[in-house]
Amino acid sequence: MRIFLTSLLFIVLGGCSAVTIQPQKIAKLTSEPTYQDSRPLFMWGLVGEQRIDVKKVCGEQTVVQMQSQQTFTDGALGLVTLGIYAPHTIKVWCQQQDSAGVSI
Repeated sequence: MRIFLTSLLFIVLGGCSAVTIQPQKIAKLTSEPTYQDSRPLFMWGLVGEQRIDVKKVCGEQTVVQMQSQQTFTDGALGLVTLGIYAPHTIKVWCQQQDSAGVSI
C-alpha cells in the first residue's frame, strides 16, 4: 500500500509530460489537433510503436506541429499496471487553408 501511495504522489507531483516538435519555430499551438490517437506502449514506454505517417494525416498540407504526450489518464493507466501498459497520446497539427487557399 505504501508503494502505491508513493507512486501516486509522484504522478500527481510530476504531472503530465509532453514532447513537442515543430519543423518551423512558431508559438506552441494549443488548438484542436488535426489528428489525435492514443498509442499503446509497454514496459514503461520501451516497447511499442509511435510512428505516424504524416503524409496520410496531412496530405498536401504542411505539418506544423507534432506532439507525444502522457496525459493524466495515460499516467493513471501506467500506474495501475505498474508500467507494464503505458500509453501515450499522439497529436499532429496540419497547416489549415481557408476557402480562398490562404494559409491560416
